Amino acid sequence: MLLRRLPRRFGAKASRIQWRACILPACLFCRLLCWVRLFYLLSLEFLLFISSAFAQTAPAAPAAGGDMMSTITGMLPLVLMFVVLYFVMIRPQMKRQKEHRAMVEAIAKGDEVVIGGGMLGRVTRLSEQYLHVEITNGVEVQVQRAALVQVLPKGTIKQ
Repeated sequence: MLLRRLPRRFGAKASRIQWRACILPACLFCRLLCWVRLFYLLSLEFLLFISSAFAQTAPAAPAAGGDMMSTITGMLPLVLMFVVLYFVMIRPQMKRQKEHRAMVEAIAKGDEVVIGGGMLGRVTRLSEQYLHVEITNGVEVQVQRAALVQVLPKGTIKQ
């Protein structure tokens, strides 16, 4: 169900804004997941409605195993949703992770970088898991390699 009950800490009455926050999550993945759930539930209800309507007028089916075509047709919406999710969300995220990993591995001493909090600096020392970034003369910060956001062109940071 798309609507979820708010915890008691919000009080007995929930405002529209709080309910809207539950219906439309902030992250793109959660929004897409909500739409997929809604689509799946609606398609199931539609298929169940149609199958019950046909069941009333259809002749008796043979007692042998289920019809293979109806099984495939029933699974088709689910398979289609996973294919769409893969090409819309999972594949681009894997590509971004691969590019970020290559950027972190290619970092060298003297490179000008942007780190997690938006700070600019120059790499002074490298270790296996950490970078030492000089933000200004005499101020050096140690950060994890994963906190690296971007490598800037040489000469971007003025002394």
